[in-house]
Amino acid sequence: MTHAIGSGEGLRQVAIFRHNLFRISEPFIAEQAQHLGRYQPLYVGRMRFGRPPEGATSLALEDLYKRYALPRIGWQMITGNPGPYLRLMEHQHPSLIHAHFGIEGVSALPLAIRLGIPLVTMFHGFDATLSPLAMLGSPAWFRYPLLRRKLARTGALFLGASSFIREKLLAAGFPESRTRTHYIGVDCRAIRPRQESDERPVILHVARLVEVKGTRYLLQAFATLAQRYPGVQLTIIGDGPLRRSLEALAASAGIRERVDFLGPLSHADVLAWMRKAAMLVLPGIQTATGRVEGLGMVLLEAAATGLPIIGSRVGGIPECILDGRTGYLVPERDAAALAKRMAELLEDPVKRRRMGTEGRALMEHRFDIHRQTEALEDLYDSLLNEAR
Repeated sequence: MTHAIGSGEGLRQVAIFRHNLFRISEPFIAEQAQHLGRYQPLYVGRMRFGRPPEGATSLALEDLYKRYALPRIGWQMITGNPGPYLRLMEHQHPSLIHAHFGIEGVSALPLAIRLGIPLVTMFHGFDATLSPLAMLGSPAWFRYPLLRRKLARTGALFLGASSFIREKLLAAGFPESRTRTHYIGVDCRAIRPRQESDERPVILHVARLVEVKGTRYLLQAFATLAQRYPGVQLTIIGDGPLRRSLEALAASAGIRERVDFLGPLSHADVLAWMRKAAMLVLPGIQTATGRVEGLGMVLLEAAATGLPIIGSRVGGIPECILDGRTGYLVPERDAAALAKRMAELLEDPVKRRRMGTEGRALMEHRFDIHRQTEALEDLYDSLLNEAR
């Protein structure tokens, strides 16, 4: 992972706030923070679920407690008391807090108020689309729908990971003047276009195995193609509560030996698989609770690699796919339409290369993380200038 361009003494500090730090499924949080040039990231959360970037400073509530850590962290989660975080950060002096996900924004708000610094909250998907009733049923999320209006009134800046997410925030009552679209982007310098010789007959799917990712429709589509394309494999990277049922679905469709469930892999391994796949497919859906894909960082990374991508015409997915040029958009839950587009790409290597090349160009033009992070730091600067 790239390290902070300007890390060192004399930089302003920004607290990167995420309850569950360094999850393998969320490399984009540290990827963005490590590209900061004028600010130094300080990672703050409840617990670490992975290793921090080399040389980075991270603070977690689990560090405070030698005994009964989980009950104490759980109590803080219920009460929202900023006291433990203040003790944790007593020797740190952040200029602002950047919370990832709306739930974190609500949790970080009392801390930002006590420290007297601006709070930036970035929304990525479920935190802007999931119904309040569904959130109230979760012990980890129930405070968010209760305190969302306070966050909207008091927070300094709200960032939607896509224009779709921004529209959802505006509909929920967030102020238009303080709510913006900000694409995190991908590192087009680190992710180099693949070589034609790298490609293998592999359809790739990278996702947490939950309903919103639409994996079951991909399996149904692949089942209709399996006999026509005997040498093609479907590779699924990721884990989640639906894994067993999806494996059972593949078995019942007679394609279990043609589907590789690899489980969660490191970011580097995911990128390596992108280099040798023929396409990446993310057939997201909108669930009954309103949950929908906010954008799909995996789509950006695949396109930056030069891979044609197929996604559903739902949520923020259409913002990163030029239909017919960098890949295809299909109706959600339509396995037949999905199979048709997958077959078109399998049969036409020239089209795959052309779409991959144009997808790479789109990433360089609209989603480059270096340009996007400079724009983010300009927003930080503006907030601090206003605070003065």
